[in-house]
Amino acid sequence: MLNHLEGRTLIVTGAAGGFGRELTMQAAARGANVGACDIDEPALADLAGDRTITGGVDVTDLGAMRSFATRVTERFGAIDVIINNAGVMPLAFYADHAMAADAWSRCIDINIKGVLHGIIAVHDQMMAQGRGHVVNISSVFGNHPVAGSAVYGATKAAVNVLSESLRQESLGAIKVTTIRPTGVPGTGLAAGVLNPEAIDPVLGTNRAQFYDKMTRIFGADPPADLTSPDSIGYAAMSPALMAEQVLHTIDQPWGVSISDITIRASNDDYLM
Repeated sequence: MLNHLEGRTLIVTGAAGGFGRELTMQAAARGANVGACDIDEPALADLAGDRTITGGVDVTDLGAMRSFATRVTERFGAIDVIINNAGVMPLAFYADHAMAADAWSRCIDINIKGVLHGIIAVHDQMMAQGRGHVVNISSVFGNHPVAGSAVYGATKAAVNVLSESLRQESLGAIKVTTIRPTGVPGTGLAAGVLNPEAIDPVLGTNRAQFYDKMTRIFGADPPADLTSPDSIGYAAMSPALMAEQVLHTIDQPWGVSISDITIRASNDDYLM
């Protein structure tokens, strides 16, 4: 099979850790050129190499995103793909507003404006090239309103609308893929949860079995039936395996667009 990633140039936002780091390393290993950016510039240092340039970029700053896109174009001659991955997940109830308001505002800036800025930063270059691919990381939380995730879910619903609108406006020039993961514990995204009880509504009646599985998966002797991706009982997607699935949507001929996918472990407990 052909490797359509080889020689393509990608930008990955939020590349310093978790899922973004996996995307960067796997893409470079498969022959892609990568512009890896993150607000935490020191954490990017070990990613730099012949095929990867790094930059400290705050995605809420449109000028910074544009400047980084220019650097990537000057270094590699094109921008074929951007993966708008940077995001935060400050789950909390409306009753938590006193302690959550600042984090919610930052979430709106990163999760909505950050994606919009990524699109703007590459749009003209991709249109001038006559082809490009925008990959936006959304979430199953953007599919339906759920208690405890009003702001986070709204930002991901906005990502879905941004994505589909871009697809309609740029038919035949820019492919658009919306990625809707469920829970991926190893990304560190859950560290931003403000009220742990705000996770419960998305689990519903599966709450007890979810926490039992997590205790076993992250315990001293993780059972293979829950942790092996070759098991139908696989219950928590790893960042590395999720990155493989996202790269699969990119590793396609230019004429093939995988436009909207949900990625989940076969035995996860998320209701959406």
